[in-house]
Amino acid sequence: MTFCLLESVMLVIDLKKKEVKELHSLQKLSISSTLIDKLRKNGIVTPTPVQEKAIPVLRDGKDVIAQAQTGTGKTLAFMIPILDNIDISSNHIQAIIITPTRELAIQITEETTKYKSNEIHVLAVYGGQDVDRQIKKLSGSIHIVVGTPGRIVDHLKRETINLRTASMVVLDEADQMLHIGFLNEVEEILSYTPPNRQTMLFSATLSQQVRSLARKYTNNPEVIKINEDRQTLKEIKQIVYETTDREKQTTLCRLLDQYRPFLAVIFCRTKRRASKLNEALLSLGYNSDELHGDISQSKREKVMERFRNADLQFLVATDVAARGIDVEGVTHVFNYDIPEDVESYIHRIGRTGRAGGKGLAITLISPKDKNQLQMIEKGIKLSLPKKSLEATSLTNQGEGESVSSPQRNRHVKKNESGEKHLVNSSNYTYKSTEDISTRSRKNRTSKARNQKQSTMTVGRRSSGRGRHKS
Repeated sequence: MTFCLLESVMLVIDLKKKEVKELHSLQKLSISSTLIDKLRKNGIVTPTPVQEKAIPVLRDGKDVIAQAQTGTGKTLAFMIPILDNIDISSNHIQAIIITPTRELAIQITEETTKYKSNEIHVLAVYGGQDVDRQIKKLSGSIHIVVGTPGRIVDHLKRETINLRTASMVVLDEADQMLHIGFLNEVEEILSYTPPNRQTMLFSATLSQQVRSLARKYTNNPEVIKINEDRQTLKEIKQIVYETTDREKQTTLCRLLDQYRPFLAVIFCRTKRRASKLNEALLSLGYNSDELHGDISQSKREKVMERFRNADLQFLVATDVAARGIDVEGVTHVFNYDIPEDVESYIHRIGRTGRAGGKGLAITLISPKDKNQLQMIEKGIKLSLPKKSLEATSLTNQGEGESVSSPQRNRHVKKNESGEKHLVNSSNYTYKSTEDISTRSRKNRTSKARNQKQSTMTVGRRSSGRGRHKS
């Protein structure tokens, strides 16, 4: 009896010590006690490397250029200092966060809403929304605006947004913003902000174009580099499958059946190719949908909601549409079309292996893609293993099961000692890999049986394979 009581007392003491240690890890970043309470209530107790380095510098009011991959907690790295610096007695816009895509703007806004006080007002502005509704909200009390370059410029021209009071400016995913072609819009937006603003630039890669932008618009910035680029690549198993353009669709379908992803993003080069591939996958009974620029905003939001809830297994997307997608649980990435450059490759495969999890990235190449592949291998300093389906047994499920179903706690990321890290989070229903795989196979079997298109033929689903003409 005495021993059990002593053991309980020691356990309480250990827990208290751990609690104090965790509290100190946040307090040492000079985060306000109110915000610390909100973070801890959401299971956030330990900062990630980019947060640990960026938050104190930003709290001091300095400009920052931070190189960090998505999925490393960079959103809170800039959002925590912003929330702590907002003056709620002022009804003017005090911070503007510029993002390359609508999805990322929505994501950051949702993340901010979880940690802000009720007195701080944040608004997302992006194309596809009712502009009049945005104008009405902008005429009220808004402290933080998160938006895409095109829509922000539209409001500036309409004179419905005033950035002269925006003392804090964030350029998120700067490399992709410039890669898409938003340089002119970004420069125009910055011209409307105060010259003494605090500029925070976050980018997965620091290309020459990004460095040039930073030199022009930052003032004596602190450069922070989180060497997780190589770590991200280490956490993701990468394989190249050699095929032909004619057999590419068939190869992809066989790989989907072989590896049985929990959730997968399939990248295509163009909107037309993404739409065509998704149509083919649907006709074969795969649980897929498409995400690209020709999809309406309401449809895009519904597609992403289904994907986050694991009601959608395969997301066929273009590079631009998939920028900033942060969905924990993506076990596989398929490059149906080889990326145009190293930066795009890193961004694509970074959709899996997030929050310290494992991932698998498969790239399909035809003979004409070999020079492009060599360029990517040189950029990532890795020689990727090459395979072909002719040399691969489809009955061997060893590799297909090498990426285990992730634990669905999207609030936190844990390191080896069990400490929780700040990461983007969103609640959604968890379904086991077995459940979704079984359901997907049943859906494909049922749909394939009813398929009446003469141009497509479907083999027996008991073997997990579907065949069709490319």
